Amino acid sequence: MDILNEKKLFQYYRNFDNSISNYRFDMPFSRYLTQFYKENRQMGSSDRRMNTRLCYAYFRLGKALPELDRKDRLCVAEFLVEQESDFVKFHYPEWVAHQHKSIENKLAFLEEINLSVLPDNFPLIDEASDAIDKEKFLVNQFAQPDLFIRIRRGFEEDVLREFDLHSIAYKKISNQTISLSNGFNLQQFKNLEGKFEVQDLSSQRTCESFGAKPNESWWDCCAASGGKSLMLLDGIPTVKLLVSDVRLSILRNLDERFDKAAIKTPYRKKIIDLTKDASSILYDEKFDGIILDAPCSGSGTWGRTPEMVSKFTRKDISYYTNLQKSIAGNAVKHLATGKPLIYITCSIFKAENEDIVDYLTNELHLKLEYAKVLKGYEEHADSMFIARLIK
Repeated sequence: MDILNEKKLFQYYRNFDNSISNYRFDMPFSRYLTQFYKENRQMGSSDRRMNTRLCYAYFRLGKALPELDRKDRLCVAEFLVEQESDFVKFHYPEWVAHQHKSIENKLAFLEEINLSVLPDNFPLIDEASDAIDKEKFLVNQFAQPDLFIRIRRGFEEDVLREFDLHSIAYKKISNQTISLSNGFNLQQFKNLEGKFEVQDLSSQRTCESFGAKPNESWWDCCAASGGKSLMLLDGIPTVKLLVSDVRLSILRNLDERFDKAAIKTPYRKKIIDLTKDASSILYDEKFDGIILDAPCSGSGTWGRTPEMVSKFTRKDISYYTNLQKSIAGNAVKHLATGKPLIYITCSIFKAENEDIVDYLTNELHLKLEYAKVLKGYEEHADSMFIARLIK
């Protein structure tokens, strides 16, 4: 890439600075940018692409290097995240020789010139689950995870044939799991709609712990958009399923996703706030299995949403752990004896993972079968936690 002139770089920086300065962390940054671009229609498509790139790179620094001004922090971020950057060429040409090296080597170079990035790029990393390799996890925050899809059972040949026909580069992880480069445009394959779901690799792997049997009664009690339920029905179509969440709008989104996936199996849905006793809604109903994909910090997914890194505090962990205990306590009342609770988070924090398992075993008297961290940082994926407990 030829170096841009100073005027163009200034324009890029001004767009970036305006975007960052006006963001209030009250919505996902992707949604904020959509609104920002509507309000700044003078920005062309190349300006928008560059602005998005700069903003997301910048967020990956977290709270590292607070002594630097915003321009210099942006240059550090671009140096780490990108293989080539006009900002680095213009402001720090002596760094260019190192920019094509691995992230580990680039971090070491910055350390040599007294610009230490780790571990301040991620909040409360010392409170991560013991199974997390903290250094590998921190380094991985400077790389965007891959795009993963789960192919619905019976459509494997259709999807792969279409990708092969268009010479699409992909990695086949299993018969139903494919990884693609991040940012790949799946919208171009309208003829494949309903034949696959966009779903992270670690999220797909949680289904290995379900262990549902035909005709059993299962409850996805924090169903959100229904990703775990879709996996359950894809594997065991005869499961009698209840999905619930706290708001009708969430369940409407789930219905839309189920319709696109052409789900034929009847399922029930209910609005249930599990911070309260659900007996007035479920009465004495008991389930053969409960999936609790708990509301959490989402810290294992911040590689995709790095804006979250800058705003998270210990107080947020306390909020989520209290919520997780409350939801689990009310859900378990409706779990049949001898049946599994599948506890899932997309968090790396011990307080939301192992400590909640301790609560489930010590206070709710469940028996732990196993618990494990899904180390997405080793596979260009999100990191998650799953535990299977028996009542």
